[in-house]
Amino acid sequence: MEKLEFQFAGGAPASRRAHAGVVGSGDLEVLLAPGVSGRIDVSITTSVQGMAGTWQAQLARLFGSRVWPAARILINDFGATPAVVGLRLEQAFETAAQA
Repeated sequence: MEKLEFQFAGGAPASRRAHAGVVGSGDLEVLLAPGVSGRIDVSITTSVQGMAGTWQAQLARLFGSRVWPAARILINDFGATPAVVGLRLEQAFETAAQA
């Protein structure tokens, strides 16, 4: 297992907590909580060693695409593809935005 930490620019804090996905079968789990205004903190636990550069690029591309709410994000990865990473993060932020 490898533990990775990243930080990106964000907007106003997310409105509430959210959860998306499950660990297992090549999937991943995203746990999201409101964060410090202007910041997105991402903590990843992954079963795939040596992928820090790939995670950095994937997350930078995603969080650079628009202004995302500030959040603390915990990702538990079990070898998910980049498309699944984007999908699960979108799902978590969408859930957090629902009243």
